Amino acid sequence: MTECQTNHTPVVIVGGGQAGLSTAYCLKKKGIESIIFERYEKFHSWRNNRWDSFCLVTPNWQCRLPDFHYDREYGGTDPDGFMLKDEIVDYVDAFAEMSQPDLRENVEVTRVAPRKGGGFKVETSIGAWTCEHVVIATGGYDTPIEPPFAANLDPEVFQMHSVDYRNVDQFPVGGVLVVGTGQSGVQLMEDFVRAGRDVHLAVGPAPRSPRKYRGRDATDWLNDAGHYGITIAEHPDPLKAMRQTNHYMSGRDGGKEIDLRRFHVDHGVELYGSLADMNGSKLNFMPDLATNLDDADRSYMGIRNQIDAYIAREGIDAPEEPPFEKVWEPTTERTEIDLSKEGITSILWAIGFRPNYSWIEADVFDARGKPVFDRGVTAQKGLSFIGLGWLNTWGSGRFLGIEEDSRYLAEKIATQLGAVTKQVCHA
Repeated sequence: MTECQTNHTPVVIVGGGQAGLSTAYCLKKKGIESIIFERYEKFHSWRNNRWDSFCLVTPNWQCRLPDFHYDREYGGTDPDGFMLKDEIVDYVDAFAEMSQPDLRENVEVTRVAPRKGGGFKVETSIGAWTCEHVVIATGGYDTPIEPPFAANLDPEVFQMHSVDYRNVDQFPVGGVLVVGTGQSGVQLMEDFVRAGRDVHLAVGPAPRSPRKYRGRDATDWLNDAGHYGITIAEHPDPLKAMRQTNHYMSGRDGGKEIDLRRFHVDHGVELYGSLADMNGSKLNFMPDLATNLDDADRSYMGIRNQIDAYIAREGIDAPEEPPFEKVWEPTTERTEIDLSKEGITSILWAIGFRPNYSWIEADVFDARGKPVFDRGVTAQKGLSFIGLGWLNTWGSGRFLGIEEDSRYLAEKIATQLGAVTKQVCHA
Protein backbone atom coordinates (compact mmCIF):
# COMPACT_ATOMS: atom_id res chain seq x y z
CA MET A 1 0.00 0.00 0.00
CA THR A 2 1.47 3.37 -0.97
CA GLU A 3 1.14 6.38 1.30
CA CYS A 4 -1.48 7.87 -1.02
CA GLN A 5 -3.58 4.73 -0.54
CA THR A 6 -3.30 4.86 3.23
CA ASN A 7 -6.47 5.62 5.19
CA HIS A 8 -6.74 9.12 6.59
CA THR A 9 -8.48 10.64 9.59
CA PRO A 10 -7.85 13.98 11.31
CA VAL A 11 -7.08 12.41 14.73
CA VAL A 12 -5.95 8.96 15.81
CA ILE A 13 -6.40 8.06 19.48
CA VAL A 14 -4.43 5.10 20.79
CA GLY A 15 -6.15 3.46 23.76
CA GLY A 16 -9.80 2.62 24.40
CA GLY A 17 -10.04 3.42 28.09
CA GLN A 18 -11.90 6.31 29.69
CA ALA A 19 -9.21 8.81 28.65
CA GLY A 20 -9.34 7.85 24.98
CA LEU A 21 -13.13 7.76 24.78
CA SER A 22 -13.43 11.05 26.66
CA THR A 23 -11.10 12.74 24.19
CA ALA A 24 -13.01 11.32 21.22
CA TYR A 25 -16.28 12.59 22.70
CA CYS A 26 -14.93 16.11 23.24
CA LEU A 27 -13.54 16.16 19.70
CA LYS A 28 -16.88 15.00 18.30
CA LYS A 29 -18.63 17.89 20.05
CA LYS A 30 -16.32 20.19 18.08
CA GLY A 31 -17.11 18.43 14.82
CA ILE A 32 -13.72 16.73 14.62
CA GLU A 33 -13.54 13.10 13.47
CA SER A 34 -11.29 10.63 15.26
CA ILE A 35 -10.62 6.91 15.34
CA ILE A 36 -9.75 5.02 18.52
CA PHE A 37 -7.52 1.96 18.24
CA GLU A 38 -7.70 -0.37 21.23
CA ARG A 39 -5.38 -3.38 21.47
CA TYR A 40 -7.95 -5.47 23.34
CA GLU A 41 -11.55 -4.41 23.99
CA LYS A 42 -12.73 -1.08 25.34
CA PHE A 43 -12.04 -0.58 29.05
CA HIS A 44 -9.93 -3.74 29.04
CA SER A 45 -8.18 -2.90 32.31
CA TRP A 46 -11.45 -2.46 34.19
CA ARG A 47 -12.88 -5.68 32.78
CA ASN A 48 -9.89 -7.98 32.95
CA ASN A 49 -7.06 -6.58 35.07
CA ARG A 50 -8.88 -6.15 38.39
CA TRP A 51 -9.39 -8.69 41.14
CA ASP A 52 -12.83 -10.00 42.13
CA SER A 53 -13.25 -7.83 45.25
CA PHE A 54 -11.90 -4.65 43.59
CA CYS A 55 -13.71 -1.40 44.31
CA LEU A 56 -12.93 2.26 43.85
CA VAL A 57 -10.75 3.96 46.44
CA THR A 58 -12.26 7.37 45.71
CA PRO A 59 -16.02 8.02 46.14
CA ASN A 60 -18.37 7.58 43.21
CA TRP A 61 -19.02 11.33 42.95
CA GLN A 62 -15.49 11.68 41.57
CA CYS A 63 -16.50 9.70 38.47
CA ARG A 64 -16.86 12.63 36.11
CA LEU A 65 -16.54 11.60 32.50
CA PRO A 66 -17.43 14.53 30.20
CA ASP A 67 -21.17 15.23 30.31
CA PHE A 68 -21.56 11.94 32.15
CA HIS A 69 -21.08 12.47 35.87
CA TYR A 70 -21.97 9.51 38.08
CA ASP A 71 -24.65 11.35 40.06
CA ARG A 72 -25.90 13.59 37.26
CA GLU A 73 -26.21 12.24 33.73
CA TYR A 74 -25.58 8.60 34.72
CA GLY A 75 -28.10 8.74 37.54
CA GLY A 76 -26.02 6.92 40.13
CA THR A 77 -27.74 6.70 43.51
CA ASP A 78 -24.75 6.31 45.85
CA PRO A 79 -22.39 9.25 45.25
CA ASP A 80 -20.58 8.68 48.55
CA GLY A 81 -20.16 4.95 47.96
CA PHE A 82 -17.42 3.05 46.15
CA MET A 83 -18.39 1.15 43.01
CA LEU A 84 -17.37 -2.48 42.66
CA LYS A 85 -15.59 -3.69 39.54
CA ASP A 86 -18.71 -4.74 37.64
CA GLU A 87 -20.44 -1.47 38.53
CA ILE A 88 -17.48 0.49 37.18
CA VAL A 89 -17.67 -1.48 33.93
CA ASP A 90 -21.39 -0.72 33.69
CA TYR A 91 -20.65 2.99 34.16
CA VAL A 92 -17.95 3.23 31.49
CA ASP A 93 -19.97 1.05 29.10
CA ALA A 94 -22.90 3.42 29.51
CA PHE A 95 -20.59 6.32 28.62
CA ALA A 96 -19.47 4.48 25.47
CA GLU A 97 -23.11 3.90 24.53
CA MET A 98 -23.85 7.60 25.01
CA SER A 99 -20.77 8.90 23.17
CA GLN A 100 -20.75 6.41 20.24
CA PRO A 101 -17.06 6.71 19.28
CA ASP A 102 -15.48 5.29 16.14
CA LEU A 103 -13.75 2.54 18.11
CA ARG A 104 -11.70 -0.24 16.52
CA GLU A 105 -11.20 -3.00 19.10
CA ASN A 106 -8.57 -5.77 19.01
CA VAL A 107 -6.32 -3.57 16.90
CA GLU A 108 -2.70 -3.11 17.92
CA VAL A 109 -0.81 0.06 17.03
CA THR A 110 2.75 -0.96 16.15
CA ARG A 111 4.27 2.35 15.07
CA VAL A 112 3.60 6.07 15.29
CA ALA A 113 5.99 8.20 13.25
CA PRO A 114 6.05 11.82 12.06
CA ARG A 115 5.59 12.32 8.34
CA LYS A 116 7.64 14.55 6.13
CA GLY A 117 5.64 17.72 5.67
CA GLY A 118 3.62 17.28 8.86
CA GLY A 119 1.24 14.91 10.50
CA PHE A 120 1.80 11.26 11.37
CA LYS A 121 1.69 7.79 9.99
CA VAL A 122 0.10 5.25 12.32
CA GLU A 123 0.75 1.59 11.55
CA THR A 124 -1.66 -0.96 13.01
CA SER A 125 -2.45 -4.67 12.81
CA ILE A 126 -5.23 -3.84 10.29
CA GLY A 127 -3.36 -1.35 8.11
CA ALA A 128 -1.91 2.15 8.15
CA TRP A 129 -3.52 5.55 8.71
CA THR A 130 -2.30 9.08 8.26
CA CYS A 131 -3.51 11.88 10.50
CA GLU A 132 -2.73 15.39 11.64
CA HIS A 133 -2.80 14.56 15.33
CA VAL A 134 -2.15 11.50 17.52
CA VAL A 135 -3.37 11.22 21.10
CA ILE A 136 -1.68 8.59 23.26
CA ALA A 137 -4.23 7.34 25.79
CA THR A 138 -2.65 4.02 26.74
CA GLY A 139 -1.93 4.92 30.36
CA GLY A 140 1.15 3.89 32.28
CA TYR A 141 0.36 0.25 33.07
CA ASP A 142 1.82 -1.70 30.15
CA THR A 143 4.49 -3.85 31.79
CA PRO A 144 4.14 -5.41 35.26
CA ILE A 145 7.23 -4.78 37.38
CA GLU A 146 9.06 -7.68 38.95
CA PRO A 147 12.62 -7.21 40.25
CA PRO A 148 15.42 -9.11 38.46
CA PHE A 149 16.14 -11.15 41.58
CA ALA A 150 12.69 -12.75 41.32
CA ALA A 151 14.34 -15.18 38.91
CA ASN A 152 16.49 -16.44 41.80
CA LEU A 153 13.52 -17.64 43.84
CA ASP A 154 13.12 -21.33 44.57
CA PRO A 155 10.91 -22.63 41.71
CA GLU A 156 8.81 -24.48 44.29
CA VAL A 157 7.57 -21.10 45.54
CA PHE A 158 4.53 -19.85 43.61
CA GLN A 159 4.78 -16.31 42.19
CA MET A 160 2.13 -14.02 40.71
CA HIS A 161 1.88 -10.34 39.79
CA SER A 162 -1.14 -8.34 40.92
CA VAL A 163 -2.28 -7.92 37.29
CA ASP A 164 -3.10 -11.63 37.22
CA TYR A 165 -4.60 -11.82 40.71
CA ARG A 166 -8.34 -12.48 40.98
CA ASN A 167 -8.81 -14.20 44.35
CA VAL A 168 -6.98 -16.16 47.03
CA ASP A 169 -8.08 -19.51 45.59
CA GLN A 170 -5.43 -19.10 42.88
CA PHE A 171 -2.75 -19.59 45.54
CA PRO A 172 -1.50 -22.83 47.06
CA VAL A 173 -2.07 -23.71 50.71
CA GLY A 174 0.36 -21.94 53.04
CA GLY A 175 1.51 -18.46 53.87
CA VAL A 176 1.75 -15.66 51.32
CA LEU A 177 4.19 -12.76 51.15
CA VAL A 178 2.70 -9.65 49.54
CA VAL A 179 5.41 -7.32 48.23
CA GLY A 180 4.36 -3.67 48.01
CA THR A 181 2.10 -1.38 49.99
CA GLY A 182 0.57 0.88 47.39
CA GLN A 183 -3.20 0.86 46.97
CA SER A 184 -3.17 -2.58 45.35
CA GLY A 185 -0.76 -4.22 47.78
CA VAL A 186 -2.62 -3.31 50.96
CA GLN A 187 -6.00 -4.30 49.53
CA LEU A 188 -4.71 -7.66 48.33
CA MET A 189 -3.13 -8.16 51.72
CA GLU A 190 -6.58 -7.68 53.25
CA ASP A 191 -8.06 -10.23 50.83
CA PHE A 192 -5.76 -12.89 52.27
CA VAL A 193 -6.43 -11.78 55.85
CA ARG A 194 -10.17 -12.14 55.29
CA ALA A 195 -9.62 -15.62 53.90
CA GLY A 196 -7.84 -16.61 57.10
CA ARG A 197 -4.48 -17.04 55.42
CA ASP A 198 -1.08 -16.55 57.04
CA VAL A 199 -0.01 -13.18 55.65
CA HIS A 200 3.41 -11.51 55.44
CA LEU A 201 3.90 -8.02 54.01
CA ALA A 202 7.00 -6.27 52.65
CA VAL A 203 6.30 -2.63 53.51
CA GLY A 204 7.51 -0.03 51.03
CA PRO A 205 7.57 3.79 51.24
CA ALA A 206 3.96 4.41 50.10
CA PRO A 207 2.05 7.12 52.00
CA ARG A 208 -1.34 6.56 53.61
CA SER A 209 -4.45 8.68 54.01
CA PRO A 210 -7.30 8.99 56.49
CA ARG A 211 -10.67 7.87 55.18
CA LYS A 212 -13.38 9.40 57.37
CA TYR A 213 -12.20 12.41 59.33
CA ARG A 214 -14.17 14.93 61.35
CA GLY A 215 -17.49 13.67 60.06
CA ARG A 216 -16.75 13.41 56.33
CA ASP A 217 -14.67 11.47 53.85
CA ALA A 218 -11.21 13.03 53.71
CA THR A 219 -11.48 13.39 49.92
CA ASP A 220 -14.62 15.53 50.37
CA TRP A 221 -12.74 17.91 52.65
CA LEU A 222 -9.77 18.05 50.28
CA ASN A 223 -12.01 18.76 47.31
CA ASP A 224 -13.78 21.61 49.13
CA ALA A 225 -10.43 23.03 50.20
CA GLY A 226 -9.31 23.22 46.55
CA HIS A 227 -6.60 20.60 46.95
CA TYR A 228 -7.59 18.70 43.82
CA GLY A 229 -7.55 21.89 41.78
CA ILE A 230 -3.84 22.53 42.37
CA THR A 231 -1.97 22.13 39.08
CA ILE A 232 1.45 20.58 38.71
CA ALA A 233 2.74 24.03 37.75
CA GLU A 234 1.49 25.40 41.09
CA HIS A 235 2.62 22.45 43.21
CA PRO A 236 5.35 23.31 45.75
CA ASP A 237 7.25 20.08 44.97
CA PRO A 238 6.25 18.87 41.49
CA LEU A 239 8.97 16.22 41.27
CA LYS A 240 7.81 14.59 44.49
CA ALA A 241 4.18 14.78 43.36
CA MET A 242 4.88 13.00 40.08
CA ARG A 243 7.06 10.28 41.62
CA GLN A 244 5.07 9.61 44.78
CA THR A 245 3.04 6.41 45.07
CA ASN A 246 -0.68 6.90 45.62
CA HIS A 247 -1.84 7.16 49.24
CA TYR A 248 -3.32 3.92 50.42
CA MET A 249 -6.79 3.54 51.90
CA SER A 250 -9.79 1.42 50.95
CA GLY A 251 -13.32 1.75 49.60
CA ARG A 252 -14.25 -1.65 50.99
CA ASP A 253 -17.06 -1.95 53.55
CA GLY A 254 -18.24 1.56 52.74
CA GLY A 255 -14.75 3.06 52.94
CA LYS A 256 -12.05 2.75 55.59
CA GLU A 257 -8.45 3.63 56.24
CA ILE A 258 -5.64 1.08 56.31
CA ASP A 259 -3.30 1.11 59.31
CA LEU A 260 -0.65 -1.57 58.81
CA ARG A 261 0.29 -1.44 62.49
CA ARG A 262 -3.26 -2.44 63.37
CA PHE A 263 -3.24 -5.27 60.85
CA HIS A 264 -0.16 -6.61 62.65
CA VAL A 265 -1.76 -6.30 66.10
CA ASP A 266 -5.31 -7.41 65.22
CA HIS A 267 -4.66 -9.97 62.47
CA GLY A 268 -1.09 -11.14 62.99
CA VAL A 269 0.23 -9.85 59.67
CA GLU A 270 4.03 -10.10 59.78
CA LEU A 271 5.64 -6.86 58.62
CA TYR A 272 9.10 -6.44 57.09
CA GLY A 273 10.92 -3.60 55.39
CA SER A 274 11.41 -3.25 51.64
CA LEU A 275 12.39 -6.47 49.90
CA ALA A 276 16.07 -6.21 48.87
CA ASP A 277 17.05 -9.61 47.48
CA MET A 278 16.17 -13.30 47.30
CA ASN A 279 18.05 -16.48 46.60
CA GLY A 280 16.38 -19.84 46.74
CA SER A 281 14.15 -19.76 49.82
CA LYS A 282 16.20 -17.02 51.54
CA LEU A 283 14.92 -13.43 51.45
CA ASN A 284 16.62 -10.22 52.54
CA PHE A 285 14.83 -7.02 53.55
CA MET A 286 16.00 -3.48 54.08
CA PRO A 287 16.02 -2.32 57.72
CA ASP A 288 13.46 0.40 56.88
CA LEU A 289 10.20 -0.95 58.32
CA ALA A 290 10.00 1.59 61.17
CA THR A 291 10.95 4.41 58.80
CA ASN A 292 8.33 3.43 56.21
CA LEU A 293 5.58 3.10 58.82
CA ASP A 294 6.51 6.46 60.33
CA ASP A 295 6.62 8.14 56.92
CA ALA A 296 3.17 6.75 56.06
CA ASP A 297 1.81 8.08 59.36
CA ARG A 298 3.45 11.45 58.73
CA SER A 299 1.56 11.65 55.44
CA TYR A 300 -1.64 10.59 57.22
CA MET A 301 -1.19 13.32 59.82
CA GLY A 302 -0.31 15.87 57.16
CA ILE A 303 -3.69 15.34 55.51
CA ARG A 304 -5.48 15.57 58.86
CA ASN A 305 -3.64 18.81 59.62
CA GLN A 306 -4.52 20.20 56.18
CA ILE A 307 -8.21 19.45 56.80
CA ASP A 308 -8.02 20.94 60.32
CA ALA A 309 -6.56 24.14 58.88
CA TYR A 310 -9.34 24.38 56.28
CA ILE A 311 -12.05 23.85 58.90
CA ALA A 312 -10.54 26.52 61.15
CA ARG A 313 -10.06 28.96 58.27
CA GLU A 314 -13.65 28.60 57.11
CA GLY A 315 -15.14 28.53 60.61
CA ILE A 316 -16.86 25.19 59.95
CA ASP A 317 -18.59 23.38 62.80
CA ALA A 318 -17.18 19.84 62.59
CA PRO A 319 -16.75 17.15 65.27
CA GLU A 320 -13.32 16.77 66.84
CA GLU A 321 -11.26 13.62 66.46
CA PRO A 322 -9.04 12.02 69.12
CA PRO A 323 -5.30 12.46 68.52
CA PHE A 324 -3.57 9.77 66.49
CA GLU A 325 -1.69 7.14 68.46
CA LYS A 326 0.49 4.32 67.22
CA VAL A 327 -0.94 0.96 68.25
CA TRP A 328 2.40 -0.77 67.69
CA GLU A 329 5.92 -0.14 66.54
CA PRO A 330 8.74 -2.54 65.78
CA THR A 331 11.42 -2.86 68.44
CA THR A 332 13.54 -5.04 66.15
CA GLU A 333 13.38 -5.63 62.42
CA ARG A 334 13.84 -8.97 60.72
CA THR A 335 16.02 -8.49 57.67
CA GLU A 336 16.41 -12.17 56.73
CA ILE A 337 13.89 -15.00 56.53
CA ASP A 338 13.72 -18.50 55.12
CA LEU A 339 10.43 -19.02 53.32
CA SER A 340 10.31 -22.73 54.07
CA LYS A 341 10.78 -22.14 57.81
CA GLU A 342 8.10 -19.43 57.79
CA GLY A 343 5.64 -21.65 55.91
CA ILE A 344 5.45 -19.16 53.02
CA THR A 345 4.54 -20.97 49.80
CA SER A 346 3.80 -18.02 47.51
CA ILE A 347 4.71 -14.44 46.69
CA LEU A 348 2.34 -11.81 45.28
CA TRP A 349 4.10 -8.92 43.57
CA ALA A 350 2.30 -5.57 43.89
CA ILE A 351 5.07 -3.13 43.04
CA GLY A 352 3.51 -1.49 40.03
CA PHE A 353 3.93 -1.18 36.29
CA ARG A 354 5.98 0.73 33.77
CA PRO A 355 4.80 2.14 30.43
CA ASN A 356 6.07 1.01 27.06
CA TYR A 357 6.37 3.72 24.44
CA SER A 358 8.92 1.97 22.20
CA TRP A 359 6.49 2.14 19.25
CA ILE A 360 6.42 5.96 19.26
CA GLU A 361 9.13 7.56 17.10
CA ALA A 362 9.33 11.05 18.53
CA ASP A 363 11.85 12.92 20.62
CA VAL A 364 9.46 13.67 23.50
CA PHE A 365 10.82 11.39 26.26
CA ASP A 366 13.14 12.14 29.14
CA ALA A 367 16.11 10.02 30.27
CA ARG A 368 13.76 7.74 32.24
CA GLY A 369 11.55 7.13 29.20
CA LYS A 370 8.66 9.27 30.44
CA PRO A 371 6.92 11.66 28.06
CA VAL A 372 7.57 15.37 28.51
CA PHE A 373 4.58 17.64 27.97
CA ASP A 374 2.64 20.69 29.09
CA ARG A 375 -0.88 19.57 30.00
CA GLY A 376 -0.44 16.63 27.67
CA VAL A 377 0.81 18.65 24.69
CA THR A 378 4.35 17.69 23.64
CA ALA A 379 7.02 19.64 21.76
CA GLN A 380 6.33 17.38 18.75
CA LYS A 381 3.57 19.16 16.88
CA GLY A 382 0.44 17.03 16.75
CA LEU A 383 1.43 14.51 19.45
CA SER A 384 -0.32 14.55 22.83
CA PHE A 385 -0.84 12.35 25.87
CA ILE A 386 -3.84 11.99 28.15
CA GLY A 387 -4.85 9.87 31.15
CA LEU A 388 -1.53 10.09 33.00
CA GLY A 389 -1.03 11.16 36.59
CA TRP A 390 -0.43 14.88 37.08
CA LEU A 391 -1.04 15.66 33.43
CA ASN A 392 -2.38 18.85 34.99
CA THR A 393 -3.80 18.07 38.45
CA TRP A 394 -3.95 15.17 40.92
CA GLY A 395 -7.12 13.95 39.20
CA SER A 396 -5.58 13.70 35.73
CA GLY A 397 -4.89 9.98 35.92
CA ARG A 398 -8.26 9.31 37.54
CA PHE A 399 -11.94 9.76 36.81
CA LEU A 400 -11.97 13.12 38.61
CA GLY A 401 -9.79 15.06 36.17
CA ILE A 402 -10.53 13.43 32.83
CA GLU A 403 -13.33 15.81 31.87
CA GLU A 404 -11.20 18.92 32.26
CA ASP A 405 -8.18 17.34 30.58
CA SER A 406 -10.08 15.97 27.58
CA ARG A 407 -11.89 19.27 26.98
CA TYR A 408 -8.60 21.16 27.14
CA LEU A 409 -6.88 18.78 24.75
CA ALA A 410 -9.80 18.86 22.31
CA GLU A 411 -9.57 22.64 22.25
CA LYS A 412 -5.83 22.49 21.54
CA ILE A 413 -6.36 19.97 18.73
CA ALA A 414 -9.15 22.08 17.22
CA THR A 415 -6.81 25.08 17.18
CA GLN A 416 -4.08 23.05 15.51
CA LEU A 417 -6.38 21.56 12.89
CA GLY A 418 -7.79 24.98 12.10
CA ALA A 419 -4.30 26.08 11.11
CA VAL A 420 -3.49 22.98 9.04
CA THR A 421 -4.10 22.57 5.33
CA LYS A 422 -5.58 19.06 5.20
CA GLN A 423 -3.86 16.86 2.70
CA VAL A 424 -3.82 13.10 2.45
CA CYS A 425 -1.07 12.77 -0.13
CA HIS A 426 2.10 14.82 -0.37
CA ALA A 427 4.48 15.10 -3.22
